[in-house]
Formats: sequence, C-alpha cells, structure tokens
Amino acid sequence: MTTAASPNTPAAGPGQMESQAPNDQFEDTKIRIQGLSVGYSDGTESLQDISLDIPANQITVLFGPSGGGKSTLLRTINRLNDLADVVSLEGRVLIDGVDVLDPKLDVIELRRRVGMVFARPVVLPMSIRQNLTYGLELSGEKDPGQFEEAVERSLKASALWEEVYDRLDDPAVSLSGGQQQRLCLARVLALEPDVILLDEPTSGLDPISTGKVESSLQKLKQEYTIVLVPHSVQQAARVADYAAFFLNGQLVEFGMGKELFVHPQDSRTEDYIEGRFG
Repeated sequence: MTTAASPNTPAAGPGQMESQAPNDQFEDTKIRIQGLSVGYSDGTESLQDISLDIPANQITVLFGPSGGGKSTLLRTINRLNDLADVVSLEGRVLIDGVDVLDPKLDVIELRRRVGMVFARPVVLPMSIRQNLTYGLELSGEKDPGQFEEAVERSLKASALWEEVYDRLDDPAVSLSGGQQQRLCLARVLALEPDVILLDEPTSGLDPISTGKVESSLQKLKQEYTIVLVPHSVQQAARVADYAAFFLNGQLVEFGMGKELFVHPQDSRTEDYIEGRFG
C-alpha cells in the first residue's frame, strides 16, 4: 500500500515553478500538498500536517467521517477558505509547481483553473445558456462563436446536451435537481479548468442521476484532474483511482482505490469501510 508522501523540497518563491524531486510518488503529480494545517476561529484544527500528492488525469477520492477535514482541503486548494474564519494556515499547496496559497497569486485566475462543484446545485437566475456563458463573459470573452462552442462542449461533457439542447433559453431553474447539478458541472467545464473539485456532488440525487454524473467523471478524467469528496463509501469505491482516508483532520491512509478498499493497511480505515464507525 502506498502511503502519503512527505517531500522535503526547497520552498519556491512567489510564482516560481517547483522543480520535481527525483522521488516523486507519481510521474505526473498535478497537486502537491505539503505540511498543510488549517485552524478555525472556534479553536478547531480541521487539518493537521497533511502531505499528499494528487496525480494528474485521475480521480482522487477523499473519504471519511464528517468533520475529518475533507471539505476544508477542497476549499483550501482553490482558496475558498479566504472567505472563512481561518485563523491559522501553514504549509503549501502546489499546482503545477506554483504555491496557490501565495498571497500575491491571482485568485480569480486560480478559480478559473480550479473549478468547484458543491453538494447543492446553485444555478444562476438566468437561462441554461447564460449559466454557461456568464463566466466566459466575466473573463473577457466576446466571441459569440466561442460561447456556442463552450455551451455545446460543456453540456456534452456533463451528459446533459441530449436533454436540453432544444431548450437552452429556458430558465435554468426549470431543470430537475439532477439536471441542475450537471449544469453546475457544465458551468465549471465551460471555463476549461485544469482541476475539478467536487464536494458530495451527488448527495441529493437519485440513483439514475448519480450514475450519469459518475459516468461523466470517468470520461472527464482523460482531460482533467478530479478530486472528489463522495457521499458514501460505496461511491468512493466505485469511482476512485486513488483514495485518501481522513479522520479527525489527519490523513490516515492513501493508496490506489482498488487496493485500499479491499486491503486497507490501517485498522481505522478498515473499520470505517466495514461500517463499524462513522
């Protein structure tokens, strides 16, 4: 079983690329988390000295009981924790070698490169089409041809095109819950990010809609790096190329999904997978 890496590489300066160490866990590491600790104003420490390498073009699942720090890790990767009551933050989060926690980093550009889909779909009070073009407009795109290309491409990638192609000017709120969630995924894809973060994106969906989202993710990993907090252990086992088990803010175990869910090396991981706690 592979355990979480704790590389001791020299710190990169603001905006500088991190040279890869010869003992990289993966040939193509997309996200490298080094010694990350996050504390909130209520005194809780949500993450405790987390070091983890996340490979490119794979689905990496973060699973474990509620309160383990999984969502905090996602929010830290794309700087949504800037908006939370974080009082202590230590460590580094490198994407393609650049520390995204650098205060000088362009956070707006980061969130274009690192899209996030939440458990509850929140569509904009606009048409289906405008939900997908709004982000492009904000980023300065003006070409109508680019808008149309992005709409079709992102809806097809999220397995929604066949259901909505003939009603793109209908209000987005007219879609079902499962369709709205896939629209939120399409909205992220329209910006052509490098990384997609998903925080329990199917927790409120029926099995058919859940299956469509999971099927889409398997195709999307060919082009994107995906980090997913699943809504159940069963989902984690179904979709994970790699999996990380979190407990009380600590990374307990990390490895290939097909191995970790069958032969976990830590008794706490095994207890959770078997339903003996959590």
